[in-house]
Amino acid sequence: MLARIRAAVADAPEAPEPARDYLTAHAPSDDPAALLDLLHHNLADYRAHVHRTTEERLPEVIAGLLAEHGVRSLAVPPGLPAAWLAGAGAEQRHDTRAAPLTPRQLDATDAVVTGCALAIAETGTLVLDGTEGQGRRALTLVPDLHVCVVRAPGQVVASLPEALPRLVPGRPLTWVSGPSATSDIELDRVEGVHGPRTLHVVLVVGDR
Repeated sequence: MLARIRAAVADAPEAPEPARDYLTAHAPSDDPAALLDLLHHNLADYRAHVHRTTEERLPEVIAGLLAEHGVRSLAVPPGLPAAWLAGAGAEQRHDTRAAPLTPRQLDATDAVVTGCALAIAETGTLVLDGTEGQGRRALTLVPDLHVCVVRAPGQVVASLPEALPRLVPGRPLTWVSGPSATSDIELDRVEGVHGPRTLHVVLVVGDR
């Protein structure tokens, strides 16, 4: 069959290059405040809990969220700023390359706090790439609570086409749009099936 197709198109002219004059974003990329509002709206629309704070109040906000959920144990990825957890009363379980937390240890861990690589405003999506402060993918898939810190406006982009050039394709990219959820044929939504049941996103405003 493939030979017949090749024979049929053997004398066909080369296909023209596709046009690339389409819009790369529908949100105002040059308006950081509007972009942050759009990200906030879309994150909340995906049932993430969104908070805005400053760098100075970030440890207080994180500590409050962990206390609110009764977190007793916390997974900590390599490179996470220690100051972020200065007020956290939970046991910190550091995941390192030399001594990674086992699946059993992760399953018995209440929460994880991470940073992110980027946040996409138009889709309300967080992108993690496994670099410092984010850790390996299992850290954000096994614990039931994920607290993710986004620095705005530096880590906020308008759209997927604007995000891709800033990401490294060889990195283990994890794309997060709200807490883990699935629906059956009756449209009954169940959260926490293949990832965290609860997602808190902390937007640190004023950070470049």
